[in-house]
Amino acid sequence: MKRYKAYDPPEYHDWVCQPEILEGFRARIGEDASRQAIIEALDGEALVALYRGLLRARLHDIYLKRWVKSGVITKAWLATGEEAVTVGSVHALNRSGEDRDVVGPMIRNAAACIEMGMPLTQLFAAYLGTTDTLTLGRDLHIGDLAYGVVAPVSHTGSLQPVMVGTALAFKMQRKPRVAMTWVGEGSTRTGEFHEGANFAGTARLPVIIFIQNNQVALGTQTSVHTRGDFLALADAYGMPGMKVDGNHVLDVYAATKIAVDRARAGGGPTLIVAETFRMGGHATHDEAEARRLFPQSVFDAWGLRDPIGMFEAWLADTDLGLGGEGASRQARNLELLASVEEAATQEMEVASEEAVAHRTSHQPDPADLLDGLYA
Repeated sequence: MKRYKAYDPPEYHDWVCQPEILEGFRARIGEDASRQAIIEALDGEALVALYRGLLRARLHDIYLKRWVKSGVITKAWLATGEEAVTVGSVHALNRSGEDRDVVGPMIRNAAACIEMGMPLTQLFAAYLGTTDTLTLGRDLHIGDLAYGVVAPVSHTGSLQPVMVGTALAFKMQRKPRVAMTWVGEGSTRTGEFHEGANFAGTARLPVIIFIQNNQVALGTQTSVHTRGDFLALADAYGMPGMKVDGNHVLDVYAATKIAVDRARAGGGPTLIVAETFRMGGHATHDEAEARRLFPQSVFDAWGLRDPIGMFEAWLADTDLGLGGEGASRQARNLELLASVEEAATQEMEVASEEAVAHRTSHQPDPADLLDGLYA
């Protein structure tokens, strides 16, 4: 993937896959036989789709950061370094049709909106306050049930009981549908998280709960606010639990697929703990402060494990079975991945330009300020 020195974290600027990192990526696939079987069943088109999802997640954030630096917006909440958690898990869902599954993303899971099919223009429009979103410009937390996305609120942890309720509705309606949501490791300290998890477990609801441990809650390191093992929460609430490498899109996908299949078959909820790292600030406004929270060696170590770079290196030497003649398999694969990136970049460019243009054509009307307001 092309690197953008004006927008990427420094550890990604001249990123080169290290042999030992790639070997670790390969080894992870074989650590669990059930996950390995799921990964090996993926065909070339599914693997490229995962890659496209990772690219779009990163490019979405790069374009937002470009807006910040050029003065279009004042700040943005990014998922740089954490993309595999969202993309891998969403791709394990049923994302089409009337019986599509439903997700409840946090703001750092914008890729869920993209991969569930929401128009990119809506994601950009949310930051501009124009009327071409579900909230009509009132909130940058967006969703659209037509695409299976429940819009979150800014209160972290608050969406989990909503998604548990969604799963309850699926069970009562006897529909083979699954709900999924993500919670930051800091948000596991909210009452809503525990109420939702307890009800999901006792009622055996078809819901997947991700704890997205990016090692820092706002500006507090995980080691400061939590001493125990997040996976113990699964036992506490009577549901299976799994840990995944949150920088390994295939590991995330396979574990989620196991959980989704279990939920769809009536086996109830699963809690998945994804270990990853936030490569930037809580938002773009506090990146300097965020980088002072950890020694440089921590950023270096996680930087080497860029989820897009690692997957790209693995894909380059994988038999994708997508044709092509002449050059070596690696050369053909890299050419294919480059074309996927070019298309994703163009898609992002068109959507961002359209969203900016809508600042003129889709401005909110002050007369509508109180519409839909209940209190």
